[in-house]
Amino acid sequence: MSRARTARRIAAGAAYGGGGLGLVGVAAVGLVLAEVQFAKRTVGTGLSDPPRADGLYGGEFGGPELSPGPLRMAMLGDSTAAGLGVRRARQTPGALLASGLAAVAERPVELRNVALSGAMSDDLDRQVSLLLDGDGPPPDVSVVIIGANDVTRRMPLTQSVRLLTAAVRRLRLAGSEVVVGTCPDLGTIEPVYQPLRWMARRVSRQLAAAQTIGVVALGARTVSMGDMLGPEFAANPREMFGPDSYHPSAEGYATAAMAVLPTLCAALGVWPESDRLDVSRNEDMLPVAKAASAAADEPGTEVTAGRGPWALLKHRRRRRLPAEPAREAAEPSATAS
Repeated sequence: MSRARTARRIAAGAAYGGGGLGLVGVAAVGLVLAEVQFAKRTVGTGLSDPPRADGLYGGEFGGPELSPGPLRMAMLGDSTAAGLGVRRARQTPGALLASGLAAVAERPVELRNVALSGAMSDDLDRQVSLLLDGDGPPPDVSVVIIGANDVTRRMPLTQSVRLLTAAVRRLRLAGSEVVVGTCPDLGTIEPVYQPLRWMARRVSRQLAAAQTIGVVALGARTVSMGDMLGPEFAANPREMFGPDSYHPSAEGYATAAMAVLPTLCAALGVWPESDRLDVSRNEDMLPVAKAASAAADEPGTEVTAGRGPWALLKHRRRRRLPAEPAREAAEPSATAS
């Protein structure tokens, strides 16, 4: 059975109940996950909590008092969304994306990061509530990065997708645009050895494709995290991964943020490129399941809804992020931990 069909089954199971892990047997998956957990224990994170990055970015474009005011951006998800492994707030993916969005939109951006290190998809409901249950307006755009812990902790893939789509639905109903960074390829973790590496890759990509099918139907966009965004990580793992060989380094987060930024800006209508297909970059319109499967194999690929059961497969040009993201001194409204 193809990955597209497997992902479609997982997404259908998430929507209607039932379903399981797909083609990979439970015993085999358990072996892979045990190996991943062993690898994580062998490496040992030894990392301090992510730095707090909430606040105003792009203050040179105007203060909060100026109309129409800053764009409101939220980060949700796990340790990758929180920025675990870096020491400075400006090195976290939230800060990088907020400063990049401010530069493209020429408008300040107010960042709130509610991501939690170690979070699984069952924590997304709590994170969304932190953003929506107060007196303030909802975020204009929300970035969600989730899935790796669901795989390593054996959450059924149907449940993982169901929890993600429920969170995305709440954000969309509140008026927020949503960009989802799909489950990364756990086959890239160095201490996971063959022949189990390929199986970890298979499960991760099944989940990534199913996540895409689920959230694109709600009007969200996805960006494939894949093998942590391509040849840069494969060619330079010592530079792109942090000291635990599991989470990205500052350079790794910057590379990932550069891949997500075009989709983030496009969701708000401020990216110079349109959603029209560019055949010179092998962009295409495909059935959603096939687009989701293709994206899982091509890190940095965007999938967004087309017409009916079709989706656009986009390869947007990346734009280098500002070298030193500007961050205004502000009292954080939440803590990324």
